[in-house]
Amino acid sequence: MNLHMIDEQINVPNTPQIPGLVFRKFRGESDFPGMLDVINGAKVEDDVERSTTLEDIANNYNHLENCDPDKDMLMAEVDGRMISYSRVMWEKQEDGLTYYFTFGFLLPEWRRKGIGTAMLAWTEDRLRRIASEHTWSGPRFFQAGAAETEKGTIALLEKFGYKPVRYEYSMKRLVTDPLPDALMPAGLEVRPVKDEHIRPIWDAMQEAFRDHWGYVPESDIVYQAWQGERSFQPDLWKVAWEGDQVAGMVLNFIDHEENKEYERLRGYTEGISVRRPWRKKGLARCLIVQSINMFKDMGMTETALGVDSQNPNGALNLYQGVGYKQVKQFMVYRKPLD
Repeated sequence: MNLHMIDEQINVPNTPQIPGLVFRKFRGESDFPGMLDVINGAKVEDDVERSTTLEDIANNYNHLENCDPDKDMLMAEVDGRMISYSRVMWEKQEDGLTYYFTFGFLLPEWRRKGIGTAMLAWTEDRLRRIASEHTWSGPRFFQAGAAETEKGTIALLEKFGYKPVRYEYSMKRLVTDPLPDALMPAGLEVRPVKDEHIRPIWDAMQEAFRDHWGYVPESDIVYQAWQGERSFQPDLWKVAWEGDQVAGMVLNFIDHEENKEYERLRGYTEGISVRRPWRKKGLARCLIVQSINMFKDMGMTETALGVDSQNPNGALNLYQGVGYKQVKQFMVYRKPLD
């Protein structure tokens, strides 16, 4: 083993005695293929649908915020093959609460051997050191997330004292299911999205989401990352305007990689938001119905979205009212950071 390899190793307390197991630092872009293999290797066991690409990972890691991957990532290898990785970051909500977030992926054949336990303990220790450098007041929590099918992750989080604090639903509907009547409110119109509209649409979305649970003001870094995502497809958006003001939107997209992998024809009706002056007028319902009809005309057979089940503006009832049904639950877990 050369000196460089020794220098990049990370001492993880209570490392399980597995021949060839090494914990090390993140190596940058050269790690992306191994990370992708771990993500793909975990998703079938966890019954999680995702179609991540190397481009997705690169876009994400080119726009990291509140995260130093050289210090905030832990990679696990056995005999030089990556079997797991984890990363931490933090966010300060507008209400003053700060959460310190951890996530990771571990190949199924290496689970229940103590690796996940050692890695989660390391990430918590790293997050405590980060939190000790923050001078502001307010509540602080560790945070993680898991789909209801990620049984191993759930068991690990509960072992460490995390408790679910919020529930999100994945929902879908067939485009052939009946749709309610949904007229456009007077004075509003949907216009094709032009390049000069992108920033005003982004700003309107941020304003609309300010009263949502866990709201964190989004930076220009996030704005740039958003435009590099596969889901950034302005030609499919339904954005309602009143004069020069954005009133509301549905930021539709088609995940072609995912549709190919799972052999389906799905469009996503996501990024649904309405600014306060235009709420309670039926605008969101109208834009959603327009979006579903658009996808039907494009040859899609179903549409899908995600929702905070406790959304304060009644989003769940709205989506159920246009025919969406719950297909999976996702939990946000927290525990106090001591």
